[in-house]
Amino acid sequence: MEKHIVCIASEFKGNEVIDAAKEAGWRVSLITREDFRDSKWSWESLNELVIVSNEARSEDYIRAATNLAGSNPVHRVIGVDEFDVLTAARAREHLQIEGMSNSHALRFRDKLRMRNLAHASKIPCPEFTGAFNQVEVNAYLEKVEFPVIVKPRTEVSAFGIRKCLSAADVWHTLNELDARHTWRDHPSQYLIERFIEGDVYHVDSVIHKGKVVCAGVSRYGTTPLNVSHLGGVFTSSIVDYRSKDRKALEKLNSQLLTAFEHSNGVAHAEFLRSNNDGKFYLLEVACRVGGAYIANVLEEACGFNIWREWGRLAIETEEAPYKAPKLRKEYAGVALALANQETPDTSHYNAKEIVYRVNKPKHVGLIFRSKKRKKIDELLQEYSDRITQDFLSIVPAKEHHDDQYD
Repeated sequence: MEKHIVCIASEFKGNEVIDAAKEAGWRVSLITREDFRDSKWSWESLNELVIVSNEARSEDYIRAATNLAGSNPVHRVIGVDEFDVLTAARAREHLQIEGMSNSHALRFRDKLRMRNLAHASKIPCPEFTGAFNQVEVNAYLEKVEFPVIVKPRTEVSAFGIRKCLSAADVWHTLNELDARHTWRDHPSQYLIERFIEGDVYHVDSVIHKGKVVCAGVSRYGTTPLNVSHLGGVFTSSIVDYRSKDRKALEKLNSQLLTAFEHSNGVAHAEFLRSNNDGKFYLLEVACRVGGAYIANVLEEACGFNIWREWGRLAIETEEAPYKAPKLRKEYAGVALALANQETPDTSHYNAKEIVYRVNKPKHVGLIFRSKKRKKIDELLQEYSDRITQDFLSIVPAKEHHDDQYD
């Protein structure tokens, strides 16, 4: 019987997953929203396309997957976007097929659950509390060092994060949320944690049978949080392969994924190195591919496409076991921003290290590759300045919105 995988994509992404499954001889079905009906999907690799409305809820995707199973039994379900991870998990449970459960996936989605599990596993986290009990919140506020942030437990972006300088600020924020009288904005849906100033790193991993088989370790020059709130050019680049930071992050990342019992798939983990004590703290971890063209940077520097590896892992069987890719150790980085033009022309950007140009409406972005880390740093600085001068468009932050670069 032909093996069948269903890909759930509420955003336009994941073509490499689709291609990997088709190349392995699987039947591939895609469920996506009306907005992306005519996107540049890997049409030659798709057997079926199912469209749901733009307002579709998780249940609508699960129903569509179930209907597909009616004519061709489904053996795998994968959700490619952050919002699709839980939907795919619920679909797997409903169809009774193998893969990460909904409860397990919540470890990577609910920041409070994430904090509790990491803390119990002795992985450093900013001091935190849930917003359930007034006495417990006050006890936390009496001993924590300000500022603190109040952040949504399940939103994927920086939107909705409030920075508070005092206990009064925190209670004002919680009371304001409570006054909205919606479950989404109920204070219990938020996490309170100490704000730590420092550099943010991310580790993007491929995990097979509980072990990290390949990973990229990178540092944000300008974080998504700062870009979404203040505008500017987002940057990220590969960390020196010989550095102590890389070794420390690789060890911490493996410890984290073991604690979360992530046995097969991919992960995008973010860690912050405090300016105060120099220690690394967990910010968050997700069981999906990072956005902002991070996958492209990894492919240029390290030689593996994390999307494709995710697809290959998803379809592994005893007869066709997964084999990890060969790696290389070069450097790459991305500079990305919202543009003030519909189709920005970057043809006058001619550095020989440019290996990829972002082709997306109202975006301008470049990926650079070099064997020298210093050269990447120089190019990111130079072209961030040029992009700022030539194209920069600043869009005011919204309270609830998924990542504009995801």
